Amino acid sequence: MTTVTAEAVGKAVTAGAEALFRRRRPDGAFGDDPPASVLGTAGAVAALHAADPAGSADLVGAGTAWLRRQQHDDGGWGGVVGAGTAVVPTAVAIAALALTAPSDSAEAIAAGRARLAALGGVDTVTDPAISLLCRQLLTMAGMTAEAGPLRRLPLEIVLFDRVRRQRLSFRTAPFIGLALMQADLLPTGRLRRATLRRARPTALRLLRSIHDHEGRTGALSEDPWPAALVLLGLARSGEAPDIARAVVGWLRRAVRPDGAWDAVTNLDLTRTGYAATGLNAAGYADDPRLRATREFLHAGRKPEAFEVLDVPPGGWSYSNARGWPVTLESAEILSALAGFPGADGDPVLRDGLAWLVGRQDSRGSWSLWVRDTRLANDGPCPAITSQAILALHDAGHPGDHPAITRAAAWLLTRAAPDGTFENLWYRDHTSGTAVVVGALSRVGHARHEVVRRAARWLRDTQLPDGSWGPGDGTAGSVEETSWAVQGLLSTGDPDATGAVDRGVAWLVAAAGPDGTWPAARVCNYIRHHMRYPNAVITQALALRALGEYRRVAAARPDVAPGAVTR
Repeated sequence: MTTVTAEAVGKAVTAGAEALFRRRRPDGAFGDDPPASVLGTAGAVAALHAADPAGSADLVGAGTAWLRRQQHDDGGWGGVVGAGTAVVPTAVAIAALALTAPSDSAEAIAAGRARLAALGGVDTVTDPAISLLCRQLLTMAGMTAEAGPLRRLPLEIVLFDRVRRQRLSFRTAPFIGLALMQADLLPTGRLRRATLRRARPTALRLLRSIHDHEGRTGALSEDPWPAALVLLGLARSGEAPDIARAVVGWLRRAVRPDGAWDAVTNLDLTRTGYAATGLNAAGYADDPRLRATREFLHAGRKPEAFEVLDVPPGGWSYSNARGWPVTLESAEILSALAGFPGADGDPVLRDGLAWLVGRQDSRGSWSLWVRDTRLANDGPCPAITSQAILALHDAGHPGDHPAITRAAAWLLTRAAPDGTFENLWYRDHTSGTAVVVGALSRVGHARHEVVRRAARWLRDTQLPDGSWGPGDGTAGSVEETSWAVQGLLSTGDPDATGAVDRGVAWLVAAAGPDGTWPAARVCNYIRHHMRYPNAVITQALALRALGEYRRVAAARPDVAPGAVTR
């Protein structure tokens, strides 16, 4: 028996859709109010202090003051405003303050060092690249006790394009920045100096290729954190002063009024793709307000190859047409375009689908940037693979399409012993498990034991209040509850009806008076170490879940028929 009326669901959908439309800009894109980032701010002030100490003194002063204000009572920092103390932001913050404002920040640095030690130090950081980054910044700041041993980065890897793409992928630019920083941190022998003389020009050509691809804006993926790492490397090595000046200019343009920087400055295509799929599912596909959104998504498709990662033209980035093309956003945008009127005749959709099929790994999965990558943070990813399946299916590809068949076969081998699936770019494990259950069910595998076991895990981890969190008993979120509702709905399993109804009731009750849902920090920035919220994604996921529920409920005898369509 349902625990929420069709009328209540309909009101929540209408109010939620209008709240989301209020975030739509005149150009059709959807905006957000992202939280300021400790990592982005610490990196930016350290880099600006090294590259442009006089010209950027105002930004450095405002940024270091902001960092001191964000320090928690326990002496540590969180990754973004509102997040609890964690090792990585604490290590980076004390290093940045020691490099830029040691006198004004003496008390903050001392408290931060004490808190870092109490947390176990950088030895607790599970990502080797992030651990090394923390060690390097601490070493530069003279905190060798906290830094521990510093490993030399093999800049020579840039001489081997295929290996570099598979091992470094999207970390190519910050890797080069960190490697350039090491010139005066670690001694080199004669042989190493010879190999570095060969590698350095190649590394700089890669940076210049990125710089040129982005229109020489200095944005470096529209993210202050990697931009700052590259700028630090260029400043300390004296290389590519024109690129360094461009990065300084971009950081100046990207700073917030409060003196801080965001984690990722521009996620226009990410937000807009999710907003469109959410509104389409809620029944607004033919709303005239989405016409500009469709055009914005069309215009955001990349006309050029991204040579650094060997990605052909035809996909989408998370920011704009000059950004770095990614599978995750491309799949979401393709699902959005497939839901608009006239999708059958949309050449952008057709060509984008061909691009997506061409990006499939040889194993059947999809990675984020580089095909067949060996980098754990790039892929292969069960959740991204599921999103690709859904995009193809939403656009009319049958379940026996060769790309879908290969992807499903790969997914059916990737479950953890407890039945769960990973999601590299959103919080594990509810998100990944629910998306995989939804994708495999849509293409004919709802009764497969792997899917049934994953669905049972979802039902078993539902919290008493009807919501879902990450599956470890902690509080539920709108995002994970929405994913779980969609996944279980897709199975068509009567045993899931009660769990779905309770989840929907929780979502309806969680909506605010203005139609918005509270955003949780479920988006991964550094997996396992830093997450951030995205209010547009939150709103869109809730609308997708409620819209799908309303569609399915219309055929159920226990739901009143009066309010199941908009």
